[in-house]
Amino acid sequence: MTAPAILVEHVRKSFGEVTALDDVSFKVERGEVFALLGRNGAGKTSTVRILTTNSTPDAGRAEVLGLDTVRQAAQVRNRIGLTGQYAAVDDNLTGRENLRLIGRLTHVPRRELADRVDGLLDRFGLTEVADRPVKGYSGGTRRRLDVASALVHKPPVLFLDEPTTGLDLESRLALWDMVKELVAEGTAVLLTTQYLEEADRLAQQIAVIDGGRVVAEGSPAELKAKVGASVVEIGFAQEELVRQAADLLTRLEGSAPQREGTVLRLNADDGAAATMRAMTILDAHSLMPTTLALREPSLDDAFLALTAHTGESA
Repeated sequence: MTAPAILVEHVRKSFGEVTALDDVSFKVERGEVFALLGRNGAGKTSTVRILTTNSTPDAGRAEVLGLDTVRQAAQVRNRIGLTGQYAAVDDNLTGRENLRLIGRLTHVPRRELADRVDGLLDRFGLTEVADRPVKGYSGGTRRRLDVASALVHKPPVLFLDEPTTGLDLESRLALWDMVKELVAEGTAVLLTTQYLEEADRLAQQIAVIDGGRVVAEGSPAELKAKVGASVVEIGFAQEELVRQAADLLTRLEGSAPQREGTVLRLNADDGAAATMRAMTILDAHSLMPTTLALREPSLDDAFLALTAHTGESA
């Protein structure tokens, strides 16, 4: 039986009195994108550090392609690529020199390296700037070079830790296309991101991690279904009106709506009926909204619902 690309079982990790990971388990199949979603400090990067052999778990086990990340760390490193939150390229080298350096460090045969570097430069749209120092690259170009660097040795498993942070929309879309191409060729990708649209577009499976624990897992459609069939959005002109409306709807509807600025969100299986009930309650108390919308749930709604207690405590 072929081992999955990534296997995490009951992993725990603490830093002093702070628990970063608390009994985390999930599996990533070969040739799929698996997204880890979570707020800052939820445990996403701690998970990636363990899987890429940069950290060891206090308990549990982690495997990449059937190899233990602690006992077989060197073998794991030979089979993975990693793009961190910040581009790990040398500013004083050219793009081509950076890729050649990575190839030498990862023991790519010399007879293959030149062709492989040229192929990556072409694939990532870097040929025109290949012989310029990286310090003159834009943020999007640096990020493309960083991802290309992680692929020089053709790893079957690629870790992308918030790869599009700080990129403009055009650069982000280009990187998404590259990830889709890699997966179509059989590469497994573990993606951590705070951009929920990114996970929705790319991932076949998603795990929501909160407070060091996996609180939900499934496809984007399955996570959205946890919210309900519809989302009712009610907007007000002032914060005080939002507070009053939230108190009323919580008391009379039995569940607290989510608040974001001057907008209330209610998750409901019967969206039309929930809208009518909410408007009847608000009208009876002379609370008139400025906007009203009924729509299908998004991954943002699912994420906010699944991690609502964290936001409230914060």
